[in-house]
Amino acid sequence: MGLRKYNALTLLEDRTNNYADRVALGIKNQLGWREFTYKGLSLLSKKVACYLMDEVKVQKGDRLAILSESKPEFGVAVFASIISGLTTVPLDVKLTKYELKNILSDCEPTVMLVSMANIAKAVELQKEIPSIREILVMDEPPCTNGLKSIYELPNIYEHKWVMRSSKATAFIIYTSGTTGSPKGVEISFRNMFAQLDDLTEAIEKILPERPINILSILPMNHLFEMTVGFSTFMNSGFSIYYTQSLKPRDILSIMREKRIEFMIVVPAFLKLLKTAIESDISGKPQPVQTAFKIMLAIAKYIPFSSIKKLMFKPIHAKFGGCFLGCLSGGAPLDVSVGEFFERLGIKVYQGYGLSEVSPVASVNTDRIRDLASVGPLLKSFQAKIDEKTGELLLKGPAVMKGYHNQPELTAAAFTEDGWLHTGDIGEIRKNGHLYITGRIKNMIVLSGGKKVFPEEVEAVLEKSPYFSEVCVLGVSRTFGAKDGTEEIAAVVVPAEDIEQKYDRDTVDKLIRDEVKRLSLQLTQYKRPVNIVVSHEPLPRTATRKVKRKEVKELVKA
Repeated sequence: MGLRKYNALTLLEDRTNNYADRVALGIKNQLGWREFTYKGLSLLSKKVACYLMDEVKVQKGDRLAILSESKPEFGVAVFASIISGLTTVPLDVKLTKYELKNILSDCEPTVMLVSMANIAKAVELQKEIPSIREILVMDEPPCTNGLKSIYELPNIYEHKWVMRSSKATAFIIYTSGTTGSPKGVEISFRNMFAQLDDLTEAIEKILPERPINILSILPMNHLFEMTVGFSTFMNSGFSIYYTQSLKPRDILSIMREKRIEFMIVVPAFLKLLKTAIESDISGKPQPVQTAFKIMLAIAKYIPFSSIKKLMFKPIHAKFGGCFLGCLSGGAPLDVSVGEFFERLGIKVYQGYGLSEVSPVASVNTDRIRDLASVGPLLKSFQAKIDEKTGELLLKGPAVMKGYHNQPELTAAAFTEDGWLHTGDIGEIRKNGHLYITGRIKNMIVLSGGKKVFPEEVEAVLEKSPYFSEVCVLGVSRTFGAKDGTEEIAAVVVPAEDIEQKYDRDTVDKLIRDEVKRLSLQLTQYKRPVNIVVSHEPLPRTATRKVKRKEVKELVKA
């Protein structure tokens, strides 16, 4: 499908007609499964849109904020927003009231759609944000605080839909809400259509058999989930199921029940799943453990997934027997984790991008199964490497309009000739494959001018079974002749079994010795000189990225 053929409103209507009675979205609650067909989703979306236009009197370009966990009604809110000519602002439910107030003051929504769990927070925010005229609840009644549920709205489904330009803003995605001026990435309809076009082609290479069942585990306020896990999969007529729990046991239960075939994940989830599988194997009799290790070693040399699936049939049975693989993004994939799943017969496709490109720029879909690569660029993108800094620069129709209300920040995000600064250090090899080797802002500059990328050091340290989490960063010295220069610090969270096995002092010594031992694999200047053992999990974002600023404060303390 070409870019010119897309129109948000006709696209919604086409998909509803094409897949009418197929399950679009579903979620499991205490009473069992609640599922929306494509037709049912369309009707409820139209009902909400009619109410917004007739009763709330929203105007073209007004903002609609969504404060909710991922659930089928989230899709209703997005579609109702598009139909009524609004710009959608998905919010992170984990943000504090203070952080949300900063964001809402910036985008000034006319209406908020919230889940039952967020009603109290929304009502408090409405008192402080004058633009919010109405709050609607995305759950079935009864609701609290005298609010209406979307299910209680008048049964009116016909209204003239609001046409919008392809240059109009479809979404504002906030990447930070902790400061006085939060950063809202404006994604236009043109940006979204470019992504839909590129990603539909990429997904067809990965999943030629269709339609299929998808499990969604990432928050919908994250653009990776919104673009791929929701928009692209719905465009292909897939059935998307949500989970209220991220425990491997609960996820595997849904995968079996709904015969899940594919997922969108972040690398931290794959690591968690690998640990759960290994933990299960370690509880089996010794001959079973030995057989698993031998088969895992042999599987490296077997090119066919079908044979690997037979070799590891009990594991595949726990996944429901239909699971083909996953698309991993949001952070760099640990190659050893990717290889583990590939050997089991589960494909891992690594992607790369950032919110500013709507958000996927490349996916490793082709036959070159180098798991360190993030693949060739999607077809609408151009890329080049800055000769001086090594930074990856991108161009294409999916690149954002800019930052909401931040013209200076928008200007700084681009070069004079219109290339987007990604902030990532990249390399494009002769086969057209892209490799991301570090972040410019994470780069540690030592006193002698030597540059170190934390990701390179982390890759070495993460190999230890003694470590649960590792974060490497530069910390400024505040004393001596090298005052003000950076030195390398490693913050390590010990593995759970190590914590249980030894006392605190022994654990700390064991971890420090292990960091020093593994660091011998690195050039001397890249070795951590400051080793901090943390007995609490590292602070992370909703997509499981480590919050390096907070970790740096931990080191300073």
